[in-house]
Amino acid sequence: MPSGDTADMRRVVLAVAAAMMLAACSSTAVNQPGTSAPTTPTESTEETTTVSITAADLPAIVPLDTTADGAGPQRIVSLATGVGESLVALGVGDRVVGRDETSDVDALSQVPIVTAAHSVSAERVLDLEPDLVIIDARTTPSEALDQIAASGVPLVEVPEAWTLSDIAPRIEAVAAAVGVDPGPLLDGLPSDIPPEADAPRVAFLYLRGTAGIYLLGGAGSGADSIIAAAGGIDVGAQAGYDAFIPLTAEALATLDPDVLIVMTNGLESVNGIDGLVALPGVAQTTAGRERRIIAVDDAILLSFGPRTPALIEELREALTQVSP
Repeated sequence: MPSGDTADMRRVVLAVAAAMMLAACSSTAVNQPGTSAPTTPTESTEETTTVSITAADLPAIVPLDTTADGAGPQRIVSLATGVGESLVALGVGDRVVGRDETSDVDALSQVPIVTAAHSVSAERVLDLEPDLVIIDARTTPSEALDQIAASGVPLVEVPEAWTLSDIAPRIEAVAAAVGVDPGPLLDGLPSDIPPEADAPRVAFLYLRGTAGIYLLGGAGSGADSIIAAAGGIDVGAQAGYDAFIPLTAEALATLDPDVLIVMTNGLESVNGIDGLVALPGVAQTTAGRERRIIAVDDAILLSFGPRTPALIEELREALTQVSP
């Protein structure tokens, strides 16, 4: 898959994820080519080695003290993927008046959402009278952004983050946009490191059963970077697959991962562990037979922000718990 197609696929995947954070979809699954819909699970008597990682498992975000500095934008709309987390950590969460669905942080829970997936409503944004709108390459449509810019509101595009090395540049860009020194937020950020040869072999499955989407993660999915930092080997990336490819029984059985990582909403969309094991090829893997599953909160797995170091430590511990 060409790099441009890979970027488009990643954007489609995260747009679907964001949309499903807002509303439940139809309960009827549509088959993805090369897959079949999960069966309705019955009560399982199998032992399940499953670990769930939620935002509540991570330390609370401690904002920088910016109360003495009243400079910079005072009414911020955050439309860039996951950037709300960085805004809170930078100490300007109380200035955020509008956000996208992926800026899912407790401190912003009462802030109105002005997008559907990554699609922006210019009218809803302008109604909030912002003095800064933060976007990234996934923020659409361009007509809405043009309308916002034409009104005189500054738009600042910050870089996307798909690897651990992308975290610092994105935090720095957000900090510059809001006029805050990122200081200690940049200390101790993890770097991209190769896993050990005997590390557990992990497959990241992106699942939206109610939308008929079943994908296997590979190089550039974002999860590959997180898995490696936590001490695992992303088998899709190791096999040379692009960011996301259709999940097939043949591909998954051939890779034979020790552990499966899924998003929490994705696991729910296939009717839980039993539904996951019923997907084509899953039961033919070591992970499926032993039911070694790690479910990670959608809002934190690919956030690539200040909470990512803590997520990596939680994932490292989870891999220790479920690995053979």
